[in-house]
Amino acid sequence: MRPYWRPAANSSGSALGAVPAASGSERAGLVESIRPSLQAAGPVRLAMGLVVAAALVAAGYRMIYGLGAATHLSDAWPWGLWKILGVVAGIPLAAGAFVVAAWVHVFRHHGYESLARPAVLAGFIGYLTAIASLFVDIGQPHRIWHPIVMWQPHSVLFEVCWCVILYTTVLALEFSPVAFEKLGWQRAGRIVQHFIAPIAGAGATLCVLHQSSLGSLFLIAPSRMSPMWYTPWLPLIFFVSSVAAGLAVLQLLAWVADRVYGQPVAESIRAGLARGLTGVLVLYLAVRLGDWSLRGTGPWRTSWGLEGALAWAELVMGIVLPLALLLAAGVRAGGQEWRVAAAAFTAAGVLLHRLDTGLTSMREAAWLPYVPSAIEWLVMAGMVCAGILAYDWVARRLPLFEHGREAAR
Repeated sequence: MRPYWRPAANSSGSALGAVPAASGSERAGLVESIRPSLQAAGPVRLAMGLVVAAALVAAGYRMIYGLGAATHLSDAWPWGLWKILGVVAGIPLAAGAFVVAAWVHVFRHHGYESLARPAVLAGFIGYLTAIASLFVDIGQPHRIWHPIVMWQPHSVLFEVCWCVILYTTVLALEFSPVAFEKLGWQRAGRIVQHFIAPIAGAGATLCVLHQSSLGSLFLIAPSRMSPMWYTPWLPLIFFVSSVAAGLAVLQLLAWVADRVYGQPVAESIRAGLARGLTGVLVLYLAVRLGDWSLRGTGPWRTSWGLEGALAWAELVMGIVLPLALLLAAGVRAGGQEWRVAAAAFTAAGVLLHRLDTGLTSMREAAWLPYVPSAIEWLVMAGMVCAGILAYDWVARRLPLFEHGREAAR
């Protein structure tokens, strides 16, 4: 009698349900069949795909064995790389979506409409990445939906959570006409376009609320933060810096559209973005200097150390240098490279400020050092690569850049 755990053999001698071993010719045929796809992907996309695959394995390890085994988080460092880099620092880089959507649909500057779809897609992917960061970071990820039904209206984090949920929904609605156009669902696309102005207005309102609320989160920890970064002005600083980061990312998206996808953006749009970024950087510089001066805690008032060096880097690299490049680009013919460099420095400066606020400022008060584990770095790198690959996949298949070109001319 055949044991119950041993499957019956079929006519070819292999076990029923088991996959027969591939012959050498079959393996060669399989390799030949996927070779065109591998060649079309290119080495960069293949490398990023491998990083995503490794990150999925690492995320699976974190889900099975928990935060303690997978991260270097502790009671001294309850917020680490995933929350600070993936959410606090990542969300302002996605702010270009609300800036351009409000400018085009609410204030009716339709000359910038050709940049609206790429910006909304980048913002949508950015917010999905932030949600994924939260999902792997919270202790019980299967309860991530609890804030939807268990309200805590006195919590700033509750407000941030709801704003992220609602604004991600708004971004999905704003981008849906692109998918409808590809699918040929013209009527559905026209219905969304009919309400696009109030949708964009709601998205801008939500962004103003939660970009500043991210700064409010740190107001509950005055004793844990360095005076260099703790200030009652944090909500204002976070909001102004998010607008600067959004305009900088829009300039970088225009450069990517031209260099990567062969879809040049009109010079009037790139020059307008540069003018807008110049004005916001002047305001950002005034806010940072005013805050430091009024509280007497600027980097020029402290001894030279890690905190002082990073604060100077935020000021010089993230604000003064981009301003100088933008002003130089304004008096030069064809200064697009200067604008792109200014945008890159601005985005890096905002990113550094958020990392300093969430990590560096708490270094002295913590009784344990925090260095992210290899799994934390790998999962974070996988999320970034997945976001880039998702943007690239959509950009190559949906009508992302053709819309609104006539209005820009």
